Amino acid sequence: MIKVSENLQLRKISTSDTNALFILMQEIYPLAYQHFWKDNGNWYVNSQYSKENILKELSQENTDYYFILYDEEIIGNFRIIWDEKLEGLHDVKQVKLHRLYLHQKTQGLGIGKTLLTWLEQKAFKKSYSIIWLDAMDEQPQAFQFYKKRGYTYHSHTFLPYTLLHDEVRKMSQVYKILT
Repeated sequence: MIKVSENLQLRKISTSDTNALFILMQEIYPLAYQHFWKDNGNWYVNSQYSKENILKELSQENTDYYFILYDEEIIGNFRIIWDEKLEGLHDVKQVKLHRLYLHQKTQGLGIGKTLLTWLEQKAFKKSYSIIWLDAMDEQPQAFQFYKKRGYTYHSHTFLPYTLLHDEVRKMSQVYKILT
């Protein structure tokens, strides 16, 4: 268990946690994203959080995958990919924040900000120069959150999922130089 702050901890997700992560994301993901999908996001949760996919993600090198606990309750997940490069950026050590999902009931408690600060400090100590991520353009509060934290627009990509409504496929790739 990693203590991030007084009320906030990270617990590594293990191969025995696949069902717990799936159940968690069945609750968290639709609350924030169901309106983006023709099937309310069922395909996404069922494919990305299937036992097979989670086991594959857990076996990837240079990744850390955590449950986020607030007051000892699991309220989200957090996935980091070390040495994942954003094309066109400086040839320096980079880390990708791949997933940060928090339950809606925890919004406004500063958890996202605390986790981002923790990751920035950890990356800096490991001599990483850049953190980057993909942020959905159609989630303006998330995009503004990263902008306030010093992240800069780099480029964009489009999600290939056929069940995703066309107008919400754009993802902005944003990054922050660590100093």
